[in-house]
Amino acid sequence: MDPNDTDRQYTAEEVAALANVPRRTLRYYIQLGLVDPPEGETRAAYYTWKHLGRMLEIRRLTEQGVSLERVREQLKHGPAQRAAAAPAALGSIAVKSHIMLADGVELVIEPGRAGLTPENLRRFAREVLAAYARLSDSKE
Repeated sequence: MDPNDTDRQYTAEEVAALANVPRRTLRYYIQLGLVDPPEGETRAAYYTWKHLGRMLEIRRLTEQGVSLERVREQLKHGPAQRAAAAPAALGSIAVKSHIMLADGVELVIEPGRAGLTPENLRRFAREVLAAYARLSDSKE
């Protein structure tokens, strides 16, 4: 099974397996309008690489702590709008990373809103720490 084959047709079971989610989750995302319904009708219905790509994108965002409501907004507006997304609503829950650079100096990042994967966040944190260390060394 080659997920890079853009002409391939997938069953619901295959899309769910490749996206590493239960089939029930695929149906739920279709119900919410996050994923388009399959092509065709009834038993002849099938999914495409676009369905699979959307499922993988949703999974990536939800693993970063992004709510499904926020996922919907990000998918609707695309990457260009993600950085300019509206601030979180009062009472909403956000996952944030706090990086302590020095006593009294803290960097707070919302990886989901920033569009950072865990690997990118770690690399960013290392770069910021290195830059702050260079700045601190130059003051002496």
